[in-house]
Amino acid sequence: MHTDVVEQHQFVTLNGNGTPVFSRWTYVAGDPYVVTLAFRTERGHWIDWSFARDLLIDGLEEPAGLGDVRVRPDLAFTDDMLVIELESPDGYGIVEMRRQDVERFVDATCQVVAPGTETDLLDIDAFIAQVIKV
Repeated sequence: MHTDVVEQHQFVTLNGNGTPVFSRWTYVAGDPYVVTLAFRTERGHWIDWSFARDLLIDGLEEPAGLGDVRVRPDLAFTDDMLVIELESPDGYGIVEMRRQDVERFVDATCQVVAPGTETDLLDIDAFIAQVIKV
């Protein structure tokens, strides 16, 4: 069975806090350039961060990102961890998660949509029509 959605749940460390935070990665083929990382704040409520899948892929190997989301291997302590820095007008957070979990998620997204083939899934004419409301 082929699916166009990848979802993965895991516990992560947020801002060095000793209590893990429940998180969810999501990838949908209909929006092929984007991954979403969400954090559960309370039962049924999530805070979502959406950013480029390429940023996540690049960040597995070396520091990537210049804006609100930066991804890098944690080379200071162990390369088994991945660090994601999130910044907004509301605050700043550092997320640490097992690199192997993120690699598993990225691999699953690549099975759904191979990197470099994302444009094959986009209907540019429909997008333009929606933007100009023709």
